[in-house]
Amino acid sequence: MSRALLSHILHRPPLLASRSGIRGGAIPSSLRALRLNCSAVEATNTADESPAPPARKKRVVSGVQPTGMVHLGNYLGAIKNWVALQDLYETFFFIVDLHAITLPYEAPQLSKATRSTAAIYLACGIDSSKASIFVQSHVHDPIQREVTQGGASFAGNENVGVALLTYPVLMASDILLYQSDLVPVGEDQTQHLELTREISERVNNLYGGRKWKKLGGRGGSLFKVPEALIPPAGARVMSLTDGLSKMSKSAPSDLSRINLLDPKDVIVNKIKRCKTDSLPGFEFDNPERPECKNLLSVYQIITGKTKEEVVSECQDMNWGTFKATLTDALIDHLQPIQVRYEEIMADPGYLDSVLLDGAGKASEIADATLSNVYQAMGFLRR
Repeated sequence: MSRALLSHILHRPPLLASRSGIRGGAIPSSLRALRLNCSAVEATNTADESPAPPARKKRVVSGVQPTGMVHLGNYLGAIKNWVALQDLYETFFFIVDLHAITLPYEAPQLSKATRSTAAIYLACGIDSSKASIFVQSHVHDPIQREVTQGGASFAGNENVGVALLTYPVLMASDILLYQSDLVPVGEDQTQHLELTREISERVNNLYGGRKWKKLGGRGGSLFKVPEALIPPAGARVMSLTDGLSKMSKSAPSDLSRINLLDPKDVIVNKIKRCKTDSLPGFEFDNPERPECKNLLSVYQIITGKTKEEVVSECQDMNWGTFKATLTDALIDHLQPIQVRYEEIMADPGYLDSVLLDGAGKASEIADATLSNVYQAMGFLRR
């Protein structure tokens, strides 16, 4: 979606009403509750009835930047959840390489990191027969809107790119371009969708419905209004050195995170040195013990156990015993991912074919979206 088009829409005064009857303008006060219905209804056929068409799966779009190493927070907070989503929805998972150039970066490392991130998606269990995996820059329209802005700098600071300052619009355009129904976000990130929802509703209000139909279009909405898809509780992984800060690629100390490709001895060292407290016992819900909650939560998700099972198992442990238990669980969980990652990276032809197929499917959706928007806004097509 062109950044110029979104800027025009954001600065145009909202209309009080639309002939199409589609609500637009103000940002919703809260996101509508997400109702997930994963059951299938089997149609009963008779001699006089045609089979009902299969219900269209809702579409989920999400991605991770190829900056730094993919870490445990990325995996437990996003990628691991995607593995379950691919069986329930039509899923598009992309490597967000254009977002990566909103800050200074090393050009020779970008393509290498992009391939590595794609291989990690596959190694973690994303199935290319169920989900579309692609690179953001492989779909032509995002290139048109982002490459020049990634290189332009903000007045007075050469290290601040224009794209960084317009990042919310960049994110919104990705969601809208691929007509996403649902966007996986953490409970602390639902506000990130508000701008996207506002843009969608305003475009539909200003250009959709009967106005679009008069120009030869099908009418109705140009964009879907996406909903937040909240992952399971506890998927927000915090830093190993500060239980109040999220685990991050940009944190200066590598001791603050477990990278998915860390070897065993590095994982042992990081868990051994991670921050804890001096209080006895283990608790999930004590706000005065953020590090305790974080480490217990990681262990719970990695092992697939309930809170009650974890508390029961660990109630008589000290920190030394628990850290050893957590380390063993992490190594056992990550080792198959690391083995599969090496197999994928050793077969570049396979990885290229997955990305090519994913980009083709994403481009079909993007091209259709842009064609509709250009028509509805009155642009002369070549």
